[in-house]
Amino acid sequence: MNHGFGCEVPHEHSKHQLRQPARYMVVIDSGGYMVARLFLESRAQVAELDASTEEVTQMTIGLCASKSAGDPIWDHALQGHSAAERASADVYTLGL
Repeated sequence: MNHGFGCEVPHEHSKHQLRQPARYMVVIDSGGYMVARLFLESRAQVAELDASTEEVTQMTIGLCASKSAGDPIWDHALQGHSAAERASADVYTLGL
């Protein structure tokens, strides 16, 4: 007889592939607003957020930014930004 009491047997964990972690964060001006764009190792964008958030500050603690957003490797990923925006952007390599 079951009256809804007791503990259920835990469900089996799913064995799906986890998402890849973001490897790069580019803090760039986008039409007058600073945004932080997160990219995979392949330079595929996975997220975009307001650069003034606390999360961006926490992710960049102890990291040194480079001014490499103007490099050809970023051409496809940052194609919507002007050369001036890319030149002033900060690129952070995030730890894994």
